[in-house]
Amino acid sequence: MKTEQGLVVEVIDNVAKVRVGRHSDCKNCGACPGSESIIITASNKIGAKPGQRVIFEVKETNMLWAAFIVFILPLIALFVGAMIGGGLGKYLGVSISICQLIGGIAAALLAVLLVKKLDRDTEEKGKSKPQIIQILK
Repeated sequence: MKTEQGLVVEVIDNVAKVRVGRHSDCKNCGACPGSESIIITASNKIGAKPGQRVIFEVKETNMLWAAFIVFILPLIALFVGAMIGGGLGKYLGVSISICQLIGGIAAALLAVLLVKKLDRDTEEKGKSKPQIIQILK
């Protein structure tokens, strides 16, 4: 697990929004807007209040799995769907290219829906949410 520091900017129930300075990994990625800091949502079981500096923990074990699901799974589904579509087109005696296109798009869309469902399930369970572990003085 990786620990980071941040400043609590808002607290609602047991959830805190924490402003975190971006590190070199974030600057290299560039996926998030803004260059200096980002706001993350963290579990706040220790009762941190707005304005307090905190240390929070991020589970890194799920990052590789999440990257695979988000980026690679739809590509694999696209390929498999195109192959199944091509086989089905050959079997039915219709245009193989059109069937490959339709099969690939259909499988990729199903994979995207699966990714969205997995994201919602993970969010509801709170498995991937960072957790505040210490309030700094």
